[in-house]
Amino acid sequence: MTSDEPGSSVTMGTTNPRRHAFITRLLPEPAPTLLREAFVLRGNLEDVPLSRTDLLAGVQGAEAIVCTLTDPIDAGVMDSAGSRLRVISTCAVGFDNIDVAAATERRVFVATTPDVLTDATAELTWALILATARRVVEGDRLVKSGGFHGWSPSMLLGMELRGRTLGVVGMGRIGTAVARIANGFGMAVVYVRRSGPLPAESVPLGARWRYATCLEDLLKVADIVSLHVPLSDGTRHLLGRRELECMRPDSILINTSRGPVVDEQALVERIRSGPLRGAGLDVYEAEPNLTAGLVDLPNVVLLPHLGSATVETRRRMAEFAALNAIAAFTDGNLHAVNAEALRLRGFGSDSSGDGVPSQR
Repeated sequence: MTSDEPGSSVTMGTTNPRRHAFITRLLPEPAPTLLREAFVLRGNLEDVPLSRTDLLAGVQGAEAIVCTLTDPIDAGVMDSAGSRLRVISTCAVGFDNIDVAAATERRVFVATTPDVLTDATAELTWALILATARRVVEGDRLVKSGGFHGWSPSMLLGMELRGRTLGVVGMGRIGTAVARIANGFGMAVVYVRRSGPLPAESVPLGARWRYATCLEDLLKVADIVSLHVPLSDGTRHLLGRRELECMRPDSILINTSRGPVVDEQALVERIRSGPLRGAGLDVYEAEPNLTAGLVDLPNVVLLPHLGSATVETRRRMAEFAALNAIAAFTDGNLHAVNAEALRLRGFGSDSSGDGVPSQR
């Protein structure tokens, strides 16, 4: 292979004889420079996904794999890398593309990049809320198609946010950031959280935030439902046909978490039948493929997974992923999601209370 071929695997950087790393996709600086300083770096120099064949061939002999959320890193990839593999560092907060159990069994760290994309994803969530509630995309299409012939008192009437209730499903870092922005719109917030209500000191002064004991209670009162949960067996189709039927008539669904959290076919049917005002989606159940009918719904805003897509955030994510990979060979101060691998490697767990050890 040569670097002129899309998805090619080539050697980059220094000839450090101690460690080898493989990068699955071109990442922004300073990540490549940091990796070159610590490793003999091989990898994909194109902004296109690697084929399975190229991935398996490229990782051979790698002690670190730096990947993205679109790369399926399973037991086969780990075995192809070999017994010296120590860390899989993903440039993402989610890790459902990585077989964590297989990694832990092989004493391989799985590291992620939380925190750095919180604000960008919260902002994108609000872009979808506003675009859907105020029918921004429909208006853009109307003007560009030549259909705008002057102001009308009944044209594209949307939802006013002040006084409405925002439902936040998953009040973690991103969900909390989304809720804080709601305060500026004069909205009440109702939320569900796996670990229970937020401590009182975490709620901004004057904010109208209320903890709901179950998802159904939230869906019955929220005018806008925004999803901020990781993908797991417990959250797959968290919003299915029954949950969508619990949502208030004329309400809006926003998903910037993971596509399979929503049963998209049930969503299409629910919007077609009229009860829901619309939806704003940044992620999809079979991404990048879309469920039949989604693109035909004028009141659904569809984005191409832009949650963390700012220059600043993508740079920080890539840097974080590189530093995680490097830390696996130094002090163990990486954001690993599998504490057991850290213990097996002899690092302290320093648990944060939510199962995440040694957070930078």
